[in-house]
Amino acid sequence: MSKKKQTKEISAFGLNLYSSLISIAMGLLFGAVLLFIFNPSKAPNGISNLLFTGFASKEKFAKVLYQTGPLMLCGLSVGMAFKTSLFNIGAPGQYTVGAMVALIFALHFKANWAVCLLMAAVAGAVWGMFPGLFKAYFNVNVVITTIMLNWIGLFLTNVMVSNVSGLLACDYGSPIKNRTAALAVGNPNAIIPHAGLDKLFNSGSMNISIFIVIAVAILCHIVLNKTTFGYELKACGFNAEGAKYAGINEKANIVYAMMIAGALAGLGGGIYYLAGTAEYLIEKNLLTMGFDGIPVALLAHSEPIGTILSTLFISFLRVGGQAMQPDFSPEYIDVILSAIIYFAAFSLLIKEKIVANHKRKALGNEKEA
Repeated sequence: MSKKKQTKEISAFGLNLYSSLISIAMGLLFGAVLLFIFNPSKAPNGISNLLFTGFASKEKFAKVLYQTGPLMLCGLSVGMAFKTSLFNIGAPGQYTVGAMVALIFALHFKANWAVCLLMAAVAGAVWGMFPGLFKAYFNVNVVITTIMLNWIGLFLTNVMVSNVSGLLACDYGSPIKNRTAALAVGNPNAIIPHAGLDKLFNSGSMNISIFIVIAVAILCHIVLNKTTFGYELKACGFNAEGAKYAGINEKANIVYAMMIAGALAGLGGGIYYLAGTAEYLIEKNLLTMGFDGIPVALLAHSEPIGTILSTLFISFLRVGGQAMQPDFSPEYIDVILSAIIYFAAFSLLIKEKIVANHKRKALGNEKEA
C-alpha cells in the first residue's frame, strides 16, 4: 500500500473521530446547560455522576460492560444495514425474536448456551430476511416493513412465551404467570459462562459475552473491508445501479445485508437474556434496546470498530444517568443522548466542509506546481 493511500485512510478515520467528538462535546454541553437551568444546586453533582459513575467501582464498570454486549450488537445491526443504504429500524423486532428463540431452546429444549445463541442469530436472520426480500424484489420501503415486523415479532413472542411449555416461571412452581423462568432454575447450562469474571468484577452479570461481541465487531470489520463480499455490499450501498452494471447481484446483496443485520440483533437478544440476570416479561411495548442501536451506529459512522467505542460511551452515560436519580429524572439522559445524535448529524456537515476545503487547497497546490 502506498504512503499516499495510507494518508487518505488515516485522514478519513481522523475526520470520523473528529466529527464524533464534536457531537459528543456539544451534546454534553447542551445537557449540562439543562441541568443548571432546572436544578442549579444539584447540577455539578449530576454532571459528575453522569461522566464518572461508570469508573466509580468494579461493580459499576461491570454494569457498563453488561449493557455493552447487546447494545453493541444492535448498533452493528443498524450499521451493517446503513452500509448498504438500508435503514434497519427493525432491530427491536429482530432482537425480540432472537431472545424468544434463545429462551425456547434454553427452557423448552434444555439446550446449552452456545446452541441457544446460535439459534437466536438464525431467528434474527430469518426475521431480517423478509424486509430484505420485499425491498429487493418488490421495492417496498424497508422502514415500513421493519416497523410492521417489529410489532408482529413482539406479539408473536408474547404468544410463544405464553404457550410453549416450560418457559414461564409458573411452570416451575412460581405464582408468576407473565414472566419467563429464571435460567438458574429452568436450565443452568443455558447461562453464558462467567469464566471467573463475576468474581473479578464482583458482579453476577459479568460473563464472556463482552469478548463475543468484540470478536463479532472485528469480524464485521474484516468482512466489510477485507473481503469481496463486503466490497459488494458497500458497492450496492453507494450505487445499486452501478453495482448491477458491474455484474454484482444487487438484489441478493440487499437480502444478505438485512439477514446479517437481523442475525446481529437476534444474537444481541440472546446474549441479554442468557446472561441469567433477566427474564422476559410479556410486554405491550417494543423493547428499546433495538432502537438504542441507532445512535450507536450514527455516532460510529456505521464503522464496526467505531461501534465498540460508541457503545462503551453510551453505556457509560446510561449507568451515569441512573446515578443522577433522584435529583434528575431518567428522561434527562435520553435528552442528552438525543442532543448528541442531533449534533452528530450537524457534525457531518462540518466534516463535508473540511473535506471540500482540503480538496480546494490540494487543487490549488497542484495548479501552482
